[in-house]
Amino acid sequence: MSKDHSPTANLPRKLSDPSLLQSQSHIGGEWTGASGGETLAVTNPADGSHLGDVSALSAEDSTLAVDAAHKAFPNWAGLLPQERAAFLRKWFEEISKNREDLALIMTLEQGKPLSEARGEIDYGASFVEFYAEEAKRPNIEGVTSHLPDAEVEVWREPVGVAALITPWNFPLAMLTRKAAAALAAGCTVVAHPSGETPYSALALAELAKRAGFPAGIFNVVTGSAPVVVEPWMSDKRVKAVSFTGSTEIGKLLYRQGAETVKRLVMELGGHAPFIMFGDTDIESAVDEAIKAKFATSGQDCLGANRFFIEKPVYDEFCKQFAERTAALTVGPGLDDCDIGPLMHEKAVAKQEEHVADALAKGARLLVGGKRHDAGSLFFEPTVLADVPADALIMQEETFGPVAAIASFDDEAEVLQRANDTEYGLVAYLHTQDPRRIYRASRALQFGMVAVNRTKVTGAPVPFGGMKQSGLGREGSRLGMEAFTEIKYVCRDWA
Repeated sequence: MSKDHSPTANLPRKLSDPSLLQSQSHIGGEWTGASGGETLAVTNPADGSHLGDVSALSAEDSTLAVDAAHKAFPNWAGLLPQERAAFLRKWFEEISKNREDLALIMTLEQGKPLSEARGEIDYGASFVEFYAEEAKRPNIEGVTSHLPDAEVEVWREPVGVAALITPWNFPLAMLTRKAAAALAAGCTVVAHPSGETPYSALALAELAKRAGFPAGIFNVVTGSAPVVVEPWMSDKRVKAVSFTGSTEIGKLLYRQGAETVKRLVMELGGHAPFIMFGDTDIESAVDEAIKAKFATSGQDCLGANRFFIEKPVYDEFCKQFAERTAALTVGPGLDDCDIGPLMHEKAVAKQEEHVADALAKGARLLVGGKRHDAGSLFFEPTVLADVPADALIMQEETFGPVAAIASFDDEAEVLQRANDTEYGLVAYLHTQDPRRIYRASRALQFGMVAVNRTKVTGAPVPFGGMKQSGLGREGSRLGMEAFTEIKYVCRDWA
C-alpha cells in the first residue's frame, strides 16, 4: 500500500502547522493510501471550492485497520490504567494546543462559523480530559457472598476492537467522545469519519501520534462508508460499534451487527420540542429559543424543531422570535456569521420542501423561507407560525435553520403533542412552576430534558435518547459501559 501522505488540500487560509492537514488514512501507526490509489474529493460548503482529496480505501484496505487494532489490543488492555490515562492526557494537551488550526480545518470542511468551531474543539477536548481521569477508575466491585466460604468479585474488562462511525455535523467532538471512552476502557479503535468532513479526524490521528500512542491503537480510515464499514460489521474481531447519524442508517447497522452480536451504541435522529408556558419571561425564552434552533445552522440533532407556545404569550413570542431571527447574519464560516452553509444540496432541498408543505397546509411565514444569496448551500433563517400537526416539519427532523411554531392550551395537551414522535433525544421546557417542571420532566419521553436553558451537554453527563433516537449513552462513566465486559469471579480458598 502507498505510504505517500503529502497533503493535497488547497486551503484559502494558512494553518500555523500544515502537518495537521493529512490526506491519507492512518493504520497501524502509518499514513496509508488506498491500494488502488483511489481518492475522495472534499469541498468547502461555503463556496463549493475543492479543498483537497483524501484516500478512499477499499474493503480489503479497511480490514487492515482491524488487523492493526486487533494486534495492538492485548498490550493496550494490559497497560496499567494510569498509563492509558497518561496517553489520553497528552492527547488532550495536543488538541488544546492546536485549537485554532483545528477550528480552521473544521470551518473549511464543515462550514460552521469559526466561533462555533472553536467551541467544538473545546467540547471535544473535554471528553479526552474527562476520560483520562476515568481511565484510572476501572472499578472492581466487591459483592457480599451468597455462598459459604466463597469470595465474590465483579470485574470490568475491555471488549476488544471498537469501531466508531462519526457524522459530518460535529466532525471532531463526536470522534473524541467515542474514542476517549473506548481507549480509557482499554479498547483499541478503528474510526470512519464522514467522507464530507475527513480532515478533522485525520488531524486527531496526527495529534494522537504526537501524544505517543502506540501503533494500532487509534486508526482512522477514510473513504465510502458502505465500503469501509461493512467489513467491520461482519468481522468477529470488532466487538463494539458506536455510531452517530440517521435512524435509517442506525437500523441498517443494527441488522448488520446482529450476526456477530456486537455491542452497539447509537445516537440517532432527534425531533426536539421546545415548550414554553405563559409564566416564563418571554425575552429570556426567546434567547434560549434562538440558541436551540440555530446552532450549527440548525444542523444539530439537539436542534429544536417543534416550538409549542402557550396561547396567552403566543403572539408576543412569535413577534420577538421572528425579529431576532431576521437579525441573524448569514455567510461563510470564515466570516464568523451566525448562520453558515448547509452541508449539501439535499439539505437545502429539504428546507424548501418543509417550508412549502407547511405554507400549503395553512402556516404563516414570518421571516425567511428561501435560499440565501450568500451561495447555493445557504438558506435564510426561517420562522413559520400556526404550523399544523400534519405538516412535514412537525413529523420529520428538518436539520436546518427553519423553525415551526404552534400554540397550545394546557399542559396535558402539549405533553401529548411533544411525545407524539418516534424520536426521543432531547426536549426543552420553559416554565417557572416547580411542580410543573417535575411533572413535565417526568412525562416527557426524551433521554434529556433541558429546563429553562439550552446548553446541557458535557463530558460528565450521559448523552443519549429514548425510542428511535438511539441506544446506550455517551459521556459520563456510563459512556464506557459498551466498551467493557462484566466478569463475575467466585473464589473459594482451598
